[in-house]
Amino acid sequence: MKILIRRAVKEDCKRLMQLVKELAVFEKAPQEVTVTLEHFSESGFGESPVWWAFVAETEEGIAGFALYYIRYSTWKGQAMYLEDILVTETMRGKGIGKLLFEQLVIEAREKGFKRICWQVLDWNKPAIDFYKKYKATFDGEWINCSVDI
Repeated sequence: MKILIRRAVKEDCKRLMQLVKELAVFEKAPQEVTVTLEHFSESGFGESPVWWAFVAETEEGIAGFALYYIRYSTWKGQAMYLEDILVTETMRGKGIGKLLFEQLVIEAREKGFKRICWQVLDWNKPAIDFYKKYKATFDGEWINCSVDI
C-alpha cells in the first residue's frame, strides 16, 4: 500500500473534522466536539493560522492526521504541541502512525523547537506503547487544568 505523508491543505478540513469526531468517539467523548468546520478551517488556513497538520493519504483518501500548534515554555522556548494524532481504525497497524510521528519529528527539528509534547489518556495502552518506542517521558506530577469561557 502506498502512503503519502503531506501537509494538510484547506480542502482537507472536512475529512479532518470527520477524523476528529472519530477520535472523540474512541475517547468516549463525542459530545465534546463543538468546533464548526468554518472555525476549524479558518483557524488552520485563515489570515493568522494557529495550527498546522500533516495527513496520511492512501489510494482511498486520508487515513490519518497529526495536528500541532506552537507552545511556549519560559524555561525551554518554543515547543511543538501535538494536539491530535489519529489513524482511522480500519488502517491501524500499517505503519501510518509511525510515518506521521516521524514527520512531526522532522518538522520540529527544522523549526528549531526544543521538544514535542502531548497528552495521552491513561487507559490508551496502544498509544502509550507507541510513544514508549520513541522513549517518551510520562509525567505523572502535573495536573491538567482548564476553564471554559
